[in-house]
Amino acid sequence: MNDTPHILSSFDKALGKLNQDIRHMAAVTMESINDSARALARRDEDLCNRVIADDEIVDVLEKQIDSEGINLMTRFMPLAHDFRRVFATMKVAADLERVCDQAVNIARRVKRLLQSPELPESRMIEPIHVQAAALLQDSIRAFNEENMELARSLKARDKELDRAHKELIERLTRRMEEDPLRVQDYLDLVFIIRFLERAGDHAVNIGEDAVYAGTARDVRHEKSDA
Repeated sequence: MNDTPHILSSFDKALGKLNQDIRHMAAVTMESINDSARALARRDEDLCNRVIADDEIVDVLEKQIDSEGINLMTRFMPLAHDFRRVFATMKVAADLERVCDQAVNIARRVKRLLQSPELPESRMIEPIHVQAAALLQDSIRAFNEENMELARSLKARDKELDRAHKELIERLTRRMEEDPLRVQDYLDLVFIIRFLERAGDHAVNIGEDAVYAGTARDVRHEKSDA
C-alpha cells in the first residue's frame, strides 16, 4: 500500500467502518442468542419473533462486511497485519451469521414448545446457554482486542460445553422413555441444546481468527491440552 497521507487516511477510515460494522453485527448476534434462551425461560413468543426478525439485520451486515472487505483489499492492497485483520473480519462475519441462524432455530423450537404445557426440564437449558453465551462474548472480545490469551482459552472451554451438552441430552433421552407422550417436546429441547453447542463451536472459530489476525498463526485443527 502506498504510504501517502491521503491514502493512509482513506484506508484508516475504511478499516474503521469495517470494525464498526463487525462490532454492530456481534452485538445483534449476542442479543439474539441471549433472547432466544430468555424466550424459553420466560415462555415469551414476542422474544422469539424478535430473534427471527433480527436475522435479516445480521444477513445484511454480513453482505456489507464482505463488500467492504473486498473493497479494502482490492483498493488498498493491505499487507501483513492489515491484510490479516480485514480477511479475518470477513471470516468472523460468516461465523456470527451462523450463530444468528442457531438463535433463529432455537426461537422456532421455542415457539413450538409454547403450544404445550411447560416442561420442568426446560430449566436445565440455562447453564448450557450461560456457557455458550460466555464463549461467544469472550470470542468477540478476543477478536476486537486481539487478546491472544483469551482466544486460546476458548477451545478448552468449548470442550466443557460439549461435555455438558452430551450429559443433558442423555438425561433428556431417558425422560423421553419415561414420558413418551411428550417425546416431541423433549426432542425440541434436545435440538435447542445442540444449537447452543454449535454456537460454542463458532465462538472457537472466532477465537482462531483472532489468533490469525494478531500473529499470522493458523491454529485451526490444533489439539487442545484439555
